[in-house]
Amino acid sequence: MDTAAKKIARALAQSRLKLPRDIVAKKDRLAGKLTRTTPSNAAVLLAYRRMVERKEVKRNPAIEQGLLKRSIRTLSGVAPVTVITKPFPCPGRCAYCPNVLGMPKSYLPNEPAIMRAVREKFDPYRQVRGRLQILYGNGHATDKVELIILGGTWSAYPRKYQSLFIKRCFDAANGKTSPTLTAAQRQNEHVHNRIIGISIETRPEYVTEDELRFLRQLGVTRVEIGVQNIDDRVLEKNRRDHTVRETITATRLLKQAGFKVHYHLMPNLPGSTVAKDLVMFKKIYTSSDFQPDILKIYPCVVTKGTLLHRWWRQKKFRPYTDAELKRIIIAIKKITPPYVRITRLVRDIPAQSIVAGNKITNLRQMIAKEFTGCRCIRCREAGHRMGKQDAGNRPQGIVYRKQTYRASEGVEHFLSYESKDAKILYAFLRLRFNDHPEQNFIPELKNAAIIRELHTYGELTPLSKKGPVQHTGLGKKLMAAAENITRRRGIKKIAVISGVGVRPYYRRLGYRRAGTYLVKDLG
Repeated sequence: MDTAAKKIARALAQSRLKLPRDIVAKKDRLAGKLTRTTPSNAAVLLAYRRMVERKEVKRNPAIEQGLLKRSIRTLSGVAPVTVITKPFPCPGRCAYCPNVLGMPKSYLPNEPAIMRAVREKFDPYRQVRGRLQILYGNGHATDKVELIILGGTWSAYPRKYQSLFIKRCFDAANGKTSPTLTAAQRQNEHVHNRIIGISIETRPEYVTEDELRFLRQLGVTRVEIGVQNIDDRVLEKNRRDHTVRETITATRLLKQAGFKVHYHLMPNLPGSTVAKDLVMFKKIYTSSDFQPDILKIYPCVVTKGTLLHRWWRQKKFRPYTDAELKRIIIAIKKITPPYVRITRLVRDIPAQSIVAGNKITNLRQMIAKEFTGCRCIRCREAGHRMGKQDAGNRPQGIVYRKQTYRASEGVEHFLSYESKDAKILYAFLRLRFNDHPEQNFIPELKNAAIIRELHTYGELTPLSKKGPVQHTGLGKKLMAAAENITRRRGIKKIAVISGVGVRPYYRRLGYRRAGTYLVKDLG
């Protein structure tokens, strides 16, 4: 290890500085005195972390915050690891979708995640190991991993490939190869890199009772579905080959089984307008048929080789102007409920691949300067709102809130701990009561309330430590609140759709394994 990096790390640890900006300034001053070539933040941070592990110095959160590279990656409380499936025929024939030889359907070879996957020959083990090494090397904790699987319609792949793909992801996180997926999952409950959630993406018509039972065997906890629009005429024009009815059914089945529901929506599709798109979002947020938990908003863009490209050249399609796109996104943000998270506003397509349509990659940041009142989870989560300057400081004035709404033949309770003005969200829990719990197609969930999500925000804190927000008891309080609400409704069983790596947490709260869920008897 770089000697200068070790000397700087030791000096920083002994300095007792509390503000990240002071840490950065001192690191630069020390580097100027010790060496001609300034050690990278990652090198100094790695040296510091090894000293902390050997108990040579005491932990100082300001050092970790000050030297952390791209801290936004773990500000949501987890370490996201994205992996891409191999190229495989897609059942879709969408007008706007690129279909590049050797790439998963809808993805382009110059997208960052695809470039990494190509470099690793789409091998899941190598992709996961590579991302974990990069995250750790840049100073991020990796003991709470959110596995995000992209690459087209997951459910169209052979199940044998799906099982092996996810097993190899677990093997990579575990650092060893297990004989079976079940063994790999069991191993992951006790290793350093625990996979606490798995997300896949599919089409609405693939969401069936049998498919969801299989996804639970794989360990999936969140499903991203390509909804795109909720107007059958728009869907037909764009050759989506599914209807709104299938989206409604998929949403209901996912929630009844406890999954987090993540919609992909595309403003500016051929056949729609700014006014129609805004009506669509209002309906999605208010109709009990929809009410997704999470959104990706992907404004439609024109890429070469697509049917949409031909329509555009024939002047049959006009992309929204930048002003129109900003206007509709701000309008969408104004009506977004506080229990919905907007994860993306644009897709990560390089500008050189876009023939027509939005090329502003930092659209979210630009809109944030014009409109600061968004109530979505992403805009309120503590890690983003508190910032580096608050590293190590416990939040003050936290209040408990409960919001209730009907969704997909059931009642949802969004329980949260927030700041008094509701501008900062520290932790939340999604509790669901199905209208007919005795008829659930998953036996373990019959006659049970379902906890679909529990999340504490703030910078990802290692399991062995307490952070400003994480590991301070907010999650346990929300679990207790959910159990009390369930008891008051006269229901004597509550279940959690638990990621594999977080099972030990729920066991400590009195939950036991039942199939792929964690269940507690409240009798």
